[in-house]
Amino acid sequence: MADLYTVNKSPFEKNSLEDAIRFSSEGASILLIEDGVYGAMAGTAVSDLVAGATGRKFYALRADLKARGIAEDRLIDGVELVDYAGFVDLVVNHDKVQAWL
Repeated sequence: MADLYTVNKSPFEKNSLEDAIRFSSEGASILLIEDGVYGAMAGTAVSDLVAGATGRKFYALRADLKARGIAEDRLIDGVELVDYAGFVDLVVNHDKVQAWL
């Protein structure tokens, strides 16, 4: 199993998403939560960074997208949405969890 990285800061305010991508290994998963879900949006300054992070799987917490008024059709292709149960499943199914604040 690989590692799970959670990112809760907007990529337009902090470098948390960029750092998580840079320090993660191939096979890692990155879960965008809270303001981190802004990093899942297509057509932004960071969308190429996410789309180009080959070997990593991206997830976004659906409730946090809804709370911020982000429509699901605005997401980068390949970003998978999860609910809270899916969040728990990701934690259970990875070796360790690293929070990027």
